[in-house]
Amino acid sequence: MSENPQLDAWTGSFGRAYLERCGTVKAAELEGRRAGLATVLRELPEPPASILEVGTNVGLNLIALSELTEAELHGVEPFKEAYDRLRENLGDRLASSYNQSGFDLPYEDNSIDFVFTSGVLIHVAPERLGEIVSEIVRVSRRWVWCNEYFAKQLEQLSYRGKAGLLWKRDFGRFYMEQHPNLTPRATGFLWQAITPFDDTTWWLFEKQG
Repeated sequence: MSENPQLDAWTGSFGRAYLERCGTVKAAELEGRRAGLATVLRELPEPPASILEVGTNVGLNLIALSELTEAELHGVEPFKEAYDRLRENLGDRLASSYNQSGFDLPYEDNSIDFVFTSGVLIHVAPERLGEIVSEIVRVSRRWVWCNEYFAKQLEQLSYRGKAGLLWKRDFGRFYMEQHPNLTPRATGFLWQAITPFDDTTWWLFEKQG
């Protein structure tokens, strides 16, 4: 049995099917992403100089951010076909990008101002969640943003008829319990009716030391 069946799924035929459904850059979706991400950026006391998305897929969030900020943009994506589209979509606007997972980020400690996931941690098995969260916190110089499905208690959901691919929980509390050096600064909700973020809850943390 694979050590990471979720990663295997997302870098294989399951991920390819997702790419076919959701990998197109659409103006209306980018408008919604810009609005949602702008709400988060307004919570920062000054603009970040660098931003890293862990699990970019084709880069829709980074495209939106490229229109909101002058920050250096960085991306990590494990699925090669999605990664190739990320490179095509962002071009020279990407300061760096890597075709690998978030479990071993190719960045130095405290090297990126703002590190985030959006709809990624929900697909990480609970027993491995601490690994990827620790990598995100390690790389962050100051800010960690997490945008995921919320539930008060850990709950596994069927995802397109498959088990073992989607969990929701209080990801903000998980971050705080695992990393006491994170101070919560803001939280919010992105409503699917007006954004493409699919009814997600977000948490913004400031890293202390």
